[in-house]
Amino acid sequence: MTKPGTRSSKRFEAGPGAAGEFELLISLILALLVGLMLVGMPIAFAMGTATVVYLLVADISLSILPQRMMNAVNSFLILAIPLFYLAGELMNACRLTERIVALAKSLVGHFHGGLAQVTVLSGMIFAGISGSATAETAALGSVLIPAMKKEGYDGAFAAAVTVCAAMIGPIIPPSIALVIYGAIANVSIGKLLLGGIIPGVLIGITEMVFVYFVARRRGYPRFPRARLIEVAHATWHGLAAVLFPVMIAGGILSGIFTPTEAAAASVLYALGLGFLVYRNLSLGEAWLTFQRVSFASGRVLIIIAVAAAFSWVVGREQVPQAVVAAIIGLTDSPDIVLSIIIVLLLIIGLFMIESAALIVLTPILVPVVVQFGIDPVHFGVLMVFVLIIGGGTPPVGVLLFVAQDIAGISFLALCRAIAPFYIPLGVAILLIAFVPQFTLFVPNLIFK
Repeated sequence: MTKPGTRSSKRFEAGPGAAGEFELLISLILALLVGLMLVGMPIAFAMGTATVVYLLVADISLSILPQRMMNAVNSFLILAIPLFYLAGELMNACRLTERIVALAKSLVGHFHGGLAQVTVLSGMIFAGISGSATAETAALGSVLIPAMKKEGYDGAFAAAVTVCAAMIGPIIPPSIALVIYGAIANVSIGKLLLGGIIPGVLIGITEMVFVYFVARRRGYPRFPRARLIEVAHATWHGLAAVLFPVMIAGGILSGIFTPTEAAAASVLYALGLGFLVYRNLSLGEAWLTFQRVSFASGRVLIIIAVAAAFSWVVGREQVPQAVVAAIIGLTDSPDIVLSIIIVLLLIIGLFMIESAALIVLTPILVPVVVQFGIDPVHFGVLMVFVLIIGGGTPPVGVLLFVAQDIAGISFLALCRAIAPFYIPLGVAILLIAFVPQFTLFVPNLIFK
């Protein structure tokens, strides 16, 4: 039996054909992983099964599996995941959605397509609370889709706007997806969270510009411009929601908090709002929220732990190096490489949910982009955004199903309505991908 982490002696004794045999092995392991996910096996079990099969076939001690799993989650930074998740759920329990909508309405409701503009801006503000596109679709959609339909908006258009606004959720901090990426890729989570601020705003602006022209052409209504006193009133009542992401980003920017400490402070902030300020959070609701987050966080941490072991397999078999070699055979231009990867991610996003694709592809792609001189912080924000677009794209688009159910429309109608929105989303991808300073400006300003 070989020592954990060392290559089996059989691999070196097998002669010239050994390399080809093990290339076949890793190909079969990757095929096994994809096959298990396609038949519906949970991502953690699929990766775990593929990893165990690899260790057995390669004659490597199975003890490497628990070692790698423990190393992955035995980290202070990993605590940010359940804490950010808990803070977001507690803020949702405080019923802040109506306050956010009122604030957004006072600021942009007078633009063409008033309620649609409110939806996008609310999505940007709500992103600083939930960090989850699915939660954001449900929360905003339940309030704004019926309101837009009542104002004369096409139901499919209302649902499409909501889905696109919710895509900002995993970009602006706190972002659970960016924390997961940072944990797997061993990239600074603080830099990633700060790096999502400008791209998140940029995505929102491209969507609002698009909504403006569509609403103007279709004659969708807008509200009278809010008076200064009305803006002040809405700001005061929505201040708690606005301060939430400001506290997180500001704490990290000023050096007061590490990302994990910022997450813990966010939980205390949410509890203070619910119990002391708004007084609309009961002990029973809080207990149920803690239970729900405990189970959800446990699932995420198990996935990260198993992903670490699978990443070790991928690295050991030099899969990233093989990908780099294949790409170099086509081009040595970082821009073209990034374009190829974006297309790949868009295709994969059609068939895999964002979290699964992120966990499987991060250990493969990060070494590749680093090899071509692409900053992993820049790439992480881009990768999360490109994959989340898959959540709003058939056939697996989870966000589409949530919005469709709320709007009471057919899936085909929603797919037709969201298709034009790929124009602003595509513009946002290009800007984030090929102007790295949009992502790196804030992190480089702080982390010198």
